[in-house]
Amino acid sequence: MRAILVLLGLLTAFQAGAQVQSREVSYADGDAKLTGYLYWDDAIQGKRPGVMVVHEWWGLNDYAKHRAQMLAQLGYVAFAADMYGDHKVTRHPADAQAWMEQVTKNTDTWQRRALAGLAVLEADPRVDRGHLAAVGYCFGGGTVMEMAYAGAPLDAVVSFHGPLPPATEAQQKHIHARILALHGDADAFEPPERIAAFKAALRAAGADWEMDIYGGTRHAFTNPDAGSYGMENLAYNPEADRRSWQRMQDFLKEAFSH
Repeated sequence: MRAILVLLGLLTAFQAGAQVQSREVSYADGDAKLTGYLYWDDAIQGKRPGVMVVHEWWGLNDYAKHRAQMLAQLGYVAFAADMYGDHKVTRHPADAQAWMEQVTKNTDTWQRRALAGLAVLEADPRVDRGHLAAVGYCFGGGTVMEMAYAGAPLDAVVSFHGPLPPATEAQQKHIHARILALHGDADAFEPPERIAAFKAALRAAGADWEMDIYGGTRHAFTNPDAGSYGMENLAYNPEADRRSWQRMQDFLKEAFSH
């Protein structure tokens, strides 16, 4: 009995000491110097699925890193990728728009920059390279869609209040990842005709996709700081945040089970 109690004590001490670890990773896309952050739970042994997280148009700030940490707490290896470089982070919409457009003005550049981040995740020895996904917020949501359109080796992509770019006819041939779009019905950034085009392109591709729409919900609904940026279309919605995060968990679990 004493031996059992000692063993239980050791297990409890181990579990209490186990926690999510993080590591800064420097990498590059051509001349662009990028800095991302890996997160993993050191209590988990062996390989596990990897999930890449792509930030909002504000840059790789604490919000994106926190979401990566949350994914690591779910048992994944998560990588918060950097799409801008030079540690660019802002609270000013004009700066954010300029940085975003610098990346998105050329689709090949946009996709290549995202895939450079995915390569970092794939290279981590804890990652099961056969089970990868990408999750993005705002600009990041559009980025993970472009990763799917590029035919990246992903089981799934999840867009939270992303811009929903429609796949071109050529891109439709490369889609094999499962797609989940989580969208606010009151998001003024996405006109109905763009949403219709997004859906039509996925239907034409024969993609495995779904879209959850949250009524009365504006852009950036998952970010508790959304209202502090001074933009009318940005508003946090705690219920939509909670529901969409749970939906993502179920979606990834199903995608990784195959």
